[in-house]
Parts: sequence; structure tokens; C-alpha cells
Amino acid sequence: MSFPKSISATLPFAAGLLIALAAGWAAFPRAIYKTVRQPVNFSHKVHAEKGGQKCDDCHSFRADGSFAGVPTLDKCAACHAVPMGTSADEKSFIDQYVTPNREPHWLVYARQPENVYFSHVTHVKVAGMKCESCHGDEGSTDSLRPYQEDRISTYSRDIWGRPAAHSLFRTAGGMKMDDCVDCHRRQGLAHSCLDCHK
Repeated sequence: MSFPKSISATLPFAAGLLIALAAGWAAFPRAIYKTVRQPVNFSHKVHAEKGGQKCDDCHSFRADGSFAGVPTLDKCAACHAVPMGTSADEKSFIDQYVTPNREPHWLVYARQPENVYFSHVTHVKVAGMKCESCHGDEGSTDSLRPYQEDRISTYSRDIWGRPAAHSLFRTAGGMKMDDCVDCHRRQGLAHSCLDCHK
């Protein structure tokens, strides 16, 4: 079977275009994002199930109502001055951070851009939202996933969103502006841009 001359001339171009698009789809995220491991392989699941910890036991509010975010070493060292189990990760954490009294440099998946003001206390204490609404089911994870940082903006990939294929399976809310706006609309809340952007 032979194709007409115009189709046979177009076929290599179309095949090349498809190959280039597929290669770009696969390579572009690797070029934009660098993957960095967290300093310690932390298990939320062990702390929640075996330790009986709740989110706000470690991710708490300060006396002035501001959110403390990632716990400091003193919160961890209160329980982990000596190993509580036989985990190599726990032993490594004690040896590298607790014993020398050195703060781990945790990479924050949810660090918002500098021009965004987000009040955890308003959402958690006033609106009664659960942490899982935005952060997903972190409490059941056995390890921290790698942190992916945008090489240009230095923000986490979580802020800008995951690839479309992953978002189809996402059950919780997100941390992009559209996610916030959608949630506020569902709650019947109207705001101006300056409520969140300072």
C-alpha cells in the first residue's frame, strides 16, 4: 500500500513532532525541578499510631496564634533523647541531630510565596478545618516523599501542583490559589485579592 505524496511527506514530520512532544513531556519536569531528600526519613504513621501523636502535638500554634510550622529539635528531643525503638532512621536522627543539638533543615512542602498571607489559625481554629483538607493524608505515611523544588522560584512543586496524571487520583484539597478560591466559593465566602495577597 502506498500513500499519496503529500501524506508520505507529512508523516515523518508528524512522527517527529509526536516524539519531540513526548520527550518534552518527560524531560521538562526534570529540567525545572530538582529533587532533594529530607534530612531524616520520618514516619508520620509510627508517631500517630504507636506514639499517639496528633498533628498539633508537633505542628502547633504559638501563644500569639501564629503557626509554628515544622517542629524544632527541642520537641523531637523531648522524646528522642535516647532511642525508643530499633529503627536505623531513629538512631541516625539521634546521632546526627539530637546528640550534637543540631537543628535538621526540613524542607517545607507547603511554603507559600512571599506575597501570600495564609492564616492557619483562621482555617483550623475558627473554621474548624482538618489538616488533611489541604495537606492530604500525611498522618498515614511511613516516610517523607522527596521534596521537589522549582529551580527558578525555589518553591515546592506542591504549591504549583502535581502533573495532571497525579491530580486525577488526588482526594484532598490543594495549596494552589485555585484550590483556595474553589473552597471559599463552596463555603459562600467572598474576598478581595488583598485578603490573601499583601
